[in-house]
Amino acid sequence: MASNAKASNELKALKPRSAYAVAKHIRISSRKVKIVLDLIRRKPVAQAQAILMYTPKAASPYALKVLNSAIANAENNFEMSKDDLFVESCYADPGPTLKRFVARSRGSASPILKRTCHITIVVAQK
Repeated sequence: MASNAKASNELKALKPRSAYAVAKHIRISSRKVKIVLDLIRRKPVAQAQAILMYTPKAASPYALKVLNSAIANAENNFEMSKDDLFVESCYADPGPTLKRFVARSRGSASPILKRTCHITIVVAQK
């Protein structure tokens, strides 16, 4: 039993470590965020930060904040160097939708869907 635990620890040591950050309940549609995240996937973090700073999309500031948090997690929790990091994966999942209604003609109502998303960015060493 002890040798089995030792083998699993060795496998964990061999795997490249990765750090991640998640922002939940962001008030923007996940479709809009996915367009921005496609720009930075598999890029070095310095290049990804530059892309996000100069991309004129509403989702760019949110993605940049999550990326900076993932970088800080990698540096502080796993002692990784910022120079060796790249964006391993990034995705935006839909979150809960706020449902509101607007009045229409003849006493009817139309729904307004205020969508939210959860942004996840994973960074790893090269």
